[in-house]
Amino acid sequence: MSRYAPSVDHPVDQPAEATSATRPLLPLATPATELAAWLTTLTDVDVHGDLGADVSGVSLSTARVRPGDLYAALPGTRAHGATFAGQALDAGAVAVLTDAAGLDLLPAGTPAIIVPDPRLVLGRLSARVYGDPARGLRVIGVTGTQGKTTTTRILEQGLTTSGVTSAVIGTVGTRIAGHDVKTQLTTPEAPDLHGLFGVMREHGVDACAMEVSSHALVLGRVDGVVFDVATFLNLGRDHLDFHSDLDDYFAAKAGLFTPERAKVGLTNVDDEFGRLLLEVATIPMATYSSRGADADWRAVDVALTPSGATFTVVGPGVEVPAAIGIPGEFNVSNALAAIASAALAGLDPRSVADGVAGVGGVPGRLEPVVAGQDFTVVVDYAHKPDALEAVLTTLRPLTAGQVIAVVGAGGDRDTLKRPLMGEIASRLADVLVVTDDNPRTEDPAAIRAAVLAGAGGPAEVLEIGDRRRAIREAVRRARPGDVVLVAGKGHESGQEVDGVVHPFDDRVVAREEIAAREDLR
Repeated sequence: MSRYAPSVDHPVDQPAEATSATRPLLPLATPATELAAWLTTLTDVDVHGDLGADVSGVSLSTARVRPGDLYAALPGTRAHGATFAGQALDAGAVAVLTDAAGLDLLPAGTPAIIVPDPRLVLGRLSARVYGDPARGLRVIGVTGTQGKTTTTRILEQGLTTSGVTSAVIGTVGTRIAGHDVKTQLTTPEAPDLHGLFGVMREHGVDACAMEVSSHALVLGRVDGVVFDVATFLNLGRDHLDFHSDLDDYFAAKAGLFTPERAKVGLTNVDDEFGRLLLEVATIPMATYSSRGADADWRAVDVALTPSGATFTVVGPGVEVPAAIGIPGEFNVSNALAAIASAALAGLDPRSVADGVAGVGGVPGRLEPVVAGQDFTVVVDYAHKPDALEAVLTTLRPLTAGQVIAVVGAGGDRDTLKRPLMGEIASRLADVLVVTDDNPRTEDPAAIRAAVLAGAGGPAEVLEIGDRRRAIREAVRRARPGDVVLVAGKGHESGQEVDGVVHPFDDRVVAREEIAAREDLR
């Protein structure tokens, strides 16, 4: 499969990932002939049929085509998007963007713009169709293996609390000026992303914090965006089912720190790859550290508590008190990254720090489940080795009794991280319950066996495939002073088995099992 092919089987016809709120209410209209002429400045272009109609939107999916759209028919892993062009035209598409292979699949007479690689121009084309809306925003892009969601969410909440009309795009969805918008991908496909920026402009948004995944960079989802600030958090083992190795993974992340993608960068010098980034980035770079390293932005006088931390932010001409209401040293680092990023984007760091101090939490990130029990239950998205180790390391000193961890691993993903997660959990927990996460198309028992193969630590180890039963066992074992960690799925509300997503929310299930335990007393 091409590295530039979408990562789903039928990306051109996947279920709708967005509501009507992902498009501007008052779209612009650009003649298709004008778009074709503009594309000649980027690539070779061939045109077919009558391109006299105006284009007011762009869509990759026939399910989301609206009258006036340009339908982008891309090659997929199992089918070419041009196969569905008839459906797009019936839904109101006025023209199709595709490649030479797609041209042969179009209905006769279809107005079409043919380019060698439509994905390579799709981002910039989408930006043009929607009037380059990102240029009217302060856009802060955050990349890294872990902490993207927490950093962008606390930044958006902190900005909003400080009076800045804000938005956030990421793993747990999109929020625009206080309103939630349904999205599925960590970084939406380029047409949806630029449409979202257009909606933000209509809602008076000043600043947008967004997660930028390595997939998004490689697949061109953020093409056409020049970030005001690009922030690098860290890099660890993840996505090695997509990237050939860690060097390839880092190279994808480093691609964000170029003049084509960002104006200024911020990097974490507590992370070895963050320091390496200083050597390869081609834009002006600032640095930050929460662990005492020499950096432009530092967190000093850090005091960790069971409910969060207080610290002082020291930066160029800046010294402000700060706090974060989420436990863990790594969340001090995330909060510092958020405050420094905002300052680099031209926002007042003192106001942002005050706003961040009032943030109550982030969905599925060390999220407590409270149902009247006399022990602690937290749900966290930790589904990779570094994240699992960070969470368990945070919980250990806050636990008077035992740490009971419920851990699984996802199917159809990097297989080598499974024993690493078993090793970490069995070393840092007192009781490890190995269960199913999202098996997807793999044999769940084989995934559990790989996790168990690494579980050589001192913890008592149990294997319970059924995730509800695993959570039930963890909850029923807990005593006053214990902490139960349910790791891996966080904010997710479904469990994928054999291509079917079944309703399952760790937070809901944990609350139900706590209630059932109390009823048995």
